[in-house]
Amino acid sequence: MTLSRPAIRTAVFPVAGRGTRFLPATKASPKEMLPVVDKPLIQYAVEEALAAGARRLVFITGASKRAIEDHFDSDQELENMLQSQGKSDLLKQLRSVLPSYASCIYIRQPAPLGLGHAVLCAQPAVGAEPFFVHLADDLIRSEVACLAQMARVYETKRASVLGVEAVARRDTEKYGIVAVEGDNAVTSRVRRIVEKPKPADAPSNLAVVGRYVLAPAIFEHLEKIGQGAGGEIQLTDGIAALMREEAVYAYRFSGKRYDCGSKLGYLQATVEYALGHPELGAQFRKYLEGLRLTAARRSPARRRPRGSRGSAARRAPRRSRGRA
Repeated sequence: MTLSRPAIRTAVFPVAGRGTRFLPATKASPKEMLPVVDKPLIQYAVEEALAAGARRLVFITGASKRAIEDHFDSDQELENMLQSQGKSDLLKQLRSVLPSYASCIYIRQPAPLGLGHAVLCAQPAVGAEPFFVHLADDLIRSEVACLAQMARVYETKRASVLGVEAVARRDTEKYGIVAVEGDNAVTSRVRRIVEKPKPADAPSNLAVVGRYVLAPAIFEHLEKIGQGAGGEIQLTDGIAALMREEAVYAYRFSGKRYDCGSKLGYLQATVEYALGHPELGAQFRKYLEGLRLTAARRSPARRRPRGSRGSAARRAPRRSRGRA
């Protein structure tokens, strides 16, 4: 008898980080709740996981992350208000935030001990099955959801899969970097993985960018490795240990990634998603085309009105430095 292959049913979302690069916006609100047009980053992440077949959503949370739980919970009072006001379109959008077939599990990470530790916290909810890991900071726009692409690779290879893309050599210190057997292949077996190497030490410029399909054996290795770079339990170290026992593959996904963990990447995502928005796109494009971008380069805060003290100082004659 042939056993059926288990589907990947669980997606893990490590959302315990404090988002310090976006302070003060993230002082009281999670960075994953930052909106790109009209949806928060975490909702894009959940939609991608659901499109890949996940039904169990595991959020590894930390302090000040209650807003994520509230976002995926029902709000009967708000729904009743929208219904009474006849705002059926908004009501439909609100109810579609989380489909009825999906379930949410929230696990508190007791201390900021790294991505590997966050993944390890998910073990009781995941069990002995393969699972997705999705970092919401990395927003990927594609025709086929990135995790769905990777699930297909898993079905073929029956092994862990890392979503990767080439980055500038100077940026290797920001990522886990892999060396692979087939340098130009879409799917390649990983030979080596290094956490945030300096450009001179990086084995390549192929970076892991926030998408993983992991075999359950990763948990055993994460339990054993202990603290690594920065005093944290690194997922990269766990994957390196897993590679000594079984194959791990790198997959060059199809799509465009926006690094929404950086302010520039977040702004880029906001602009491009707004241009593609079915209701706002045309008007927003017209607005952008009408901007005088050369005039806007200079911050208004730096401009001084005529007659200000600064301009008067520039017009005043220089005093002699001779003694009085």
